[in-house]
Amino acid sequence: MIKRIGSTIFLWGLAGVFFFYFGGDASVWLLAFLSFGTQWEFYGLLEKMGRKPFKNSGTALGTIMIVGPYYASKSDHVHIEGIQSGIIAIAIVACCLRILNERDSSDRIETLGSTLLGLIYIPFMLAFLVRILELPGDELHGLMLIAWTVGVAKFCDIGALLFGKAFGKHQMSPKMSPKKTWEGAVGGCLVSIGVGFAISHFGAPYLPPFFNSFWGTLFALPIAIVSIISDLVESVIKRRADQKDSGKFIPGIGGAFDLTDSLILSAPVAFLLLGLIS
Repeated sequence: MIKRIGSTIFLWGLAGVFFFYFGGDASVWLLAFLSFGTQWEFYGLLEKMGRKPFKNSGTALGTIMIVGPYYASKSDHVHIEGIQSGIIAIAIVACCLRILNERDSSDRIETLGSTLLGLIYIPFMLAFLVRILELPGDELHGLMLIAWTVGVAKFCDIGALLFGKAFGKHQMSPKMSPKKTWEGAVGGCLVSIGVGFAISHFGAPYLPPFFNSFWGTLFALPIAIVSIISDLVESVIKRRADQKDSGKFIPGIGGAFDLTDSLILSAPVAFLLLGLIS
């Protein structure tokens, strides 16, 4: 647990440097790097299940899905939705062409499905963080909204861990993730609400006018709940692949997938909620 908390603090410090020192470009490329690692590990887990996704082309297209909309948004004549849809369409065409020659007839559909699943489930979903960056029309305000989203989602995980260790008695999902408890989930939600309030209150000068401490506190709960669900989905995938962690390069946490798991479903929900008030 100490390693996990230490790694979390270090990674938060690193993210803060990228966010507020290097600006939007570096932050988007950091997200693209994490998305690439997550997608690569996801494909690795699918391979352990007997699937054969196109890892190289899938992760390459996934990286474009993260950085493409960001740079496209700098032009007044390009729509982000069109870029994302176009990448998915190209991926479908490319995969259909490749499976005709590069896979046995017995697993061609599985290859197509697993490759596209990795593309849609990870970079497409994480790309909503990039769209949050563009919501206020000001880079600093957008970076702070991303910081709020990531803080609420990730600190739910830390809160759930601490409260679960201290008070956990009732398993939330024994088959999917035996260590997760209802007490931990409630504690994680409470921590997220506190973090959501703190960032939106003390960071008010750097946030867009439409986002105040009321919305920062109110929206924290649904983000926290979705982050728990997102974490459980990763647990299902890892259990099916018979793996404890998706990787081993982050001490106490695991791999990139273990780091971004709670953000995959939280990012689009946060974008939807913030879009309602922007």
